[in-house]
Amino acid sequence: MVPEDEADSSKRKPLLVLGKITEILDAFSLSRPVLTLGEIQQATGIPASTVQRLVSNMVGEGLLDRAGEGIRIGARMASWAATAVSGVDVLTLAQPVLRSLRDRTGETACLFRAEQGHRVCVAVAETRHALRREMHVGKIMPLHAGSAGRVLLAWDAELAEAVLAGPLEALTGTTVTSPGTLRGLLDRTRRDGYAITAAERDDGASGLAAPVFGAGGELAGALAVSGPTIRMTRSCCEQWVEPLLEHAERLTGVLGGRPPG
Repeated sequence: MVPEDEADSSKRKPLLVLGKITEILDAFSLSRPVLTLGEIQQATGIPASTVQRLVSNMVGEGLLDRAGEGIRIGARMASWAATAVSGVDVLTLAQPVLRSLRDRTGETACLFRAEQGHRVCVAVAETRHALRREMHVGKIMPLHAGSAGRVLLAWDAELAEAVLAGPLEALTGTTVTSPGTLRGLLDRTRRDGYAITAAERDDGASGLAAPVFGAGGELAGALAVSGPTIRMTRSCCEQWVEPLLEHAERLTGVLGGRPPG
């Protein structure tokens, strides 16, 4: 008969291995999609020899893939993630992230998608402030004005060219109506990884937005925070960039996505 303590130990070992595998997977993020073995070891604290053995096994099973000298999350994981979110309403998936971002900033958090040449709000967590920008699921807005529109254009070259080819209507006195100027702003948005705008669609309103990606690395939407400029000054928006990017990364994960590249 196997002693009771040895039996308990044998039951715990698989769980310990799963824990280490989870730690390795958690070491990757949208800002660090490719890691070396040394970086994985440093992030997890797992002994180097164990990291090397587990990573090798995980690559063999498709949980991880080799990317030159580095390692990244395996494509097989994307298919599992897609299955996990299949048939689940986007609003249901996005709502906890939107509420968290709303609570972090105090302002309205929204998720936008491009639809038929416009941007549409597909999920929202409204601010608790009495003074707010009106927003609701299904609201349709132009793509050329505002931070969310800029993000949707910056990561969709075909859509951007279609919008830049048409007239850019002046919605306020500061709406960008020059195709050349807007093209330069889209380039900057891609470099920065986010956009901040003020009074482009509504006078006295500001917004900041970042991209959310799908399972194939394609653009899935734009996560945005919006509100009155009297509260959302430029310096305030800049302070919220990091929380915005954190939540965009989190929502990408919830949707089973990964960054492009």
